[in-house]
Amino acid sequence: MIVLGLNAYHGDSAAALVKDGRLVAAAEEERFRRIKHWSGLPTEAMKWCLADAGLQLGDVDHIAINRNPKVNNLRRALYVLRKRPSLGLILKRLGNIRHAGSFEDAVQTAFPGDKLHAKVHRVEHHLAHLASAFLVSDFDEAVCLSVDGFGDFASSAWGMGKGNDIQIDGRIFFPHSLGIFYSVITQFIGFPYFGDEYKVMGLAPYGEPKYLKEMRELVQVQSDGTFRLNLKYFRHHTEDVHYTWDNCCPEVGTLYKQAPMEALFGPQREKGAALEQKHRDIARSAQAMYEEAFFAMLQTLHARYRCDNLALSGGCAMNSVANGKVYLNSPFKRMYLPASAGDAGGAIGSAFVVALQGTAGAPVRSSRFVMDHAYVGPQANDAEIKTLLDARHADIVAENCTVCRLDDEAELCRLTATAITEGKVIGWFQGRMEWGPRALGNRSILGDPRRADMKDILNLKIKRRESFRPFAPSILREHVSEWFEQDDDVPFMMEVFQVRADKRAQIPATTHVDGSGRLQTVHQDTNPRYHRLIENYRQLTGVPMVLNTSFNENEPVVCTPQQALDCFLRTKMDVLVLNDWMIVR
Repeated sequence: MIVLGLNAYHGDSAAALVKDGRLVAAAEEERFRRIKHWSGLPTEAMKWCLADAGLQLGDVDHIAINRNPKVNNLRRALYVLRKRPSLGLILKRLGNIRHAGSFEDAVQTAFPGDKLHAKVHRVEHHLAHLASAFLVSDFDEAVCLSVDGFGDFASSAWGMGKGNDIQIDGRIFFPHSLGIFYSVITQFIGFPYFGDEYKVMGLAPYGEPKYLKEMRELVQVQSDGTFRLNLKYFRHHTEDVHYTWDNCCPEVGTLYKQAPMEALFGPQREKGAALEQKHRDIARSAQAMYEEAFFAMLQTLHARYRCDNLALSGGCAMNSVANGKVYLNSPFKRMYLPASAGDAGGAIGSAFVVALQGTAGAPVRSSRFVMDHAYVGPQANDAEIKTLLDARHADIVAENCTVCRLDDEAELCRLTATAITEGKVIGWFQGRMEWGPRALGNRSILGDPRRADMKDILNLKIKRRESFRPFAPSILREHVSEWFEQDDDVPFMMEVFQVRADKRAQIPATTHVDGSGRLQTVHQDTNPRYHRLIENYRQLTGVPMVLNTSFNENEPVVCTPQQALDCFLRTKMDVLVLNDWMIVR
């Protein structure tokens, strides 16, 4: 049975292919279109998934989309009757639902000459989120929680996962949303673009929670562990907020009411204005408020279900700072976080709902696929890379670069590790592209974590991003407890732990201002070459980690060798590794 799962008409549109209960391919549309967070129907990702598996659209038995316009409609109707939002807002919502309803026609148009035979399943947005964590975890049972912006008129959902089944027992409905709260603060302190919330997370450690009282005016935690927004500060529920979401990078208009917010916090920061300590304190206070509400939910859910396993998903589950405190601030003992907890993950989640929950009408497999790595995207073979290097020979020579092919992986890793110890910046491209927003050692830029100036070097040579944003450590799994205060498996770089106090001075480039690091644990069995590279670096330095950031320059992470070479040539990277090929500037 072949199931094509989609996140469509949401930010970070994506496709995933599940064959006989196993994930065989998955990728975000932005990697092909080269537009960050691209939203719409992910036709290029769909085409790649099918081609990678040697299939055509007509071979697909089922298509699952992580949106169901038919759910929660009574709630929608009652809300309209009670609140009487603007006519423009109502018409926009209806238009979005109708657009999702014309999905089959859009798919057929994208594949001319290839007949659509698949049955289409519309999976509730939050069920897809929950499934993207639980149904690919190794848990027999777990508490399942999705915390998000909005999808299908809800912002959060929770329940219990057992075997191949997830039962949703509760939801928080529109207009109350922790995702909207965090987006409002993101906009208010001058980060206006879709997906900028991670900047607030990076800025927060530079501040103090001086505005926590004001944040509690915005978000009110309830006695039952849920939360409500104080809607007098928000616009999204009554006004026609500008939002573009089809065939583009999503754009979101101002979500807050300026006058009440400025009465609470003072003047908003305009885009590009200087960052003041006040803005750092607001960021820190917003993070503290999010954690207060988040951990109240976790405490309540653990008390209700009495299960120590947590499967966490939704856009807010990208908050790696809060994730890293789950074991410290809740009774949960084990947690599974998917490689893509946000909307893109709904492609995998919706596919597995259909494949495993009997929705497709086929026998359900007794053993589940466990997603313990994210290397399921496009790859390049040696012939493709050689053809590219031959075609770009003049450009490479013009940059004073030399090219060699290394058949011996040990020598390739030794030379690369040595270059890292010399302070060089490495573009590292190998194997299949990672699924999700994090670079995990296959489309990464690497550096020396021991160098205090490495952050500045990377920002000067390549990244050109805000100085307050941290860089992450990729650490050998077997050495985590030696370097961090917590010991857990973090294969998808989705948690922030405190670096041990006696180790921080050794790795200043990957230790944030508050002593923390957003780590990726690297396993020999899931990424042997990357593990071997870090082990070589450890043998040279005694440090079992390297600095890892995404292979890009203000663009989506590179997908192809050509994109990697283009990024290398237009920046000041020192070394580029393309599978077995090494280009040295």
